Amino acid sequence: MVCNEYTSCNICPRSCKADRNHGETGFCRQKNKIRIGRASLHHWEEPCISGKDGSGTVFFSGCTLLCCYCQNYKLSHMGEGVEITEEQLCDIFLRLEEQGAHNINLVTAEHFAPGIREAVIAAKKRGLSIPVILNSSGYVSIRTLELLKDVIDVFLVDFKYMDDVLASTYSLAKDYVLIAKNALKRMAELCPKLIFDDEGMLKSGVIVRHLCLPGHTEDSKRVIEYIYSTYADSVRLSIMSQYTPAANCGKYKNLQRKLSEKEYDDVIDFCLSLGIEDAYIQEGEAASESFIPEFGNEYVKIEKNT
Repeated sequence: MVCNEYTSCNICPRSCKADRNHGETGFCRQKNKIRIGRASLHHWEEPCISGKDGSGTVFFSGCTLLCCYCQNYKLSHMGEGVEITEEQLCDIFLRLEEQGAHNINLVTAEHFAPGIREAVIAAKKRGLSIPVILNSSGYVSIRTLELLKDVIDVFLVDFKYMDDVLASTYSLAKDYVLIAKNALKRMAELCPKLIFDDEGMLKSGVIVRHLCLPGHTEDSKRVIEYIYSTYADSVRLSIMSQYTPAANCGKYKNLQRKLSEKEYDDVIDFCLSLGIEDAYIQEGEAASESFIPEFGNEYVKIEKNT
């Protein structure tokens, strides 16, 4: 797709000015063609997202962050995936709805925002009737949110850090905190209320995820305190314990282990002390392979357009 946004790219907060229309790749390591690594029903999101039939997830290649602990390393860091057109992406959305998906879940899609917008608009014209979710790292520009605001129904957004030193060290984003605060503010303005259907599925609103990192529970508490003091119950918190050590974390000793039960319980106790009553938490052995999907050509079914 040739568009002005890709010519001197400033879609993400990096504003790297790469000419993605003419073969250059920016920080996201992607050109102007949409690339995905998996499209399928996914059952491991929050209950109001996955429901009983699954979320229609589309995992996009590339990322605006380089988190050393990323579970989707082959996509985010290595850029693996299959190139598709906007029309093919539209077909995928419709096929996922036909398979019973409760929603369309766009995972790390912001750097393809212009094409995403066109595909969603086309799908809605062809009858797509389920909510569309932007599943974001939180490191997203206001410009991109404005581009997508009329095609997104739900924001499922990470808030990873309240310490820019950690953000710089683990994700190469020294301005993460300010960017994430501004992005969340705009998301909350666009979807100011949590709206559920009769089956408890989220139709509109904001869910804020926080992945607790081993050795950094104090930063987790700062994140949670900020979100709850700022937005109270207008957004839903999801406190995640599923951290899984990755090969790229070798030089960080604390990241070479899973989160301990004591660390997670400490964070949850802090949530309770703040008066938080409605939040998603993970129980049992959450840091398992079941949360890390497989990627590759066999997980992307492309319908040939005729």
